[in-house]
Amino acid sequence: MSMLTEFRDFALKGNVVDLAVGVIIGGAFGKIVDSMVKDIIMPLVGAIFGGLDFSSYFLPLTTKIPEGLPHTYEAYNKAGVAILAYGNFITIFLNFLILTFIIFQMVNVFNKAKNAVIKQEEAKPAAPAEDVVLLREIRDELKKGRA
Repeated sequence: MSMLTEFRDFALKGNVVDLAVGVIIGGAFGKIVDSMVKDIIMPLVGAIFGGLDFSSYFLPLTTKIPEGLPHTYEAYNKAGVAILAYGNFITIFLNFLILTFIIFQMVNVFNKAKNAVIKQEEAKPAAPAEDVVLLREIRDELKKGRA
């Protein structure tokens, strides 16, 4: 029974729960950013560069290609032909660059907003400590007594 208690204590520690929440939110956020890259940004990049589809660029690594096989990545891959899919790598690499740039921009905006809030809080004068307030009250009462 003590092992179950130890496991419960471990699983309910703040760090483990925070990590679990972070992983879940990160997974959902990753899907949003992935969709943004695939469905919004990459079509714009394709339109700017004349509709290039890098994923269809490949080199067959063998001369034994079945006759009548269409010269497409999918057909060669399905037939088991060894290919060097450099276009797919270029597409994934561009997705990575765009994704990291978007995340960088989002973190940058978040940090600017956070710093603005911190600066507003720092601009407010801090309330004097309780002992300072008490000493001021005593000083003021002593001044009143002398007058």
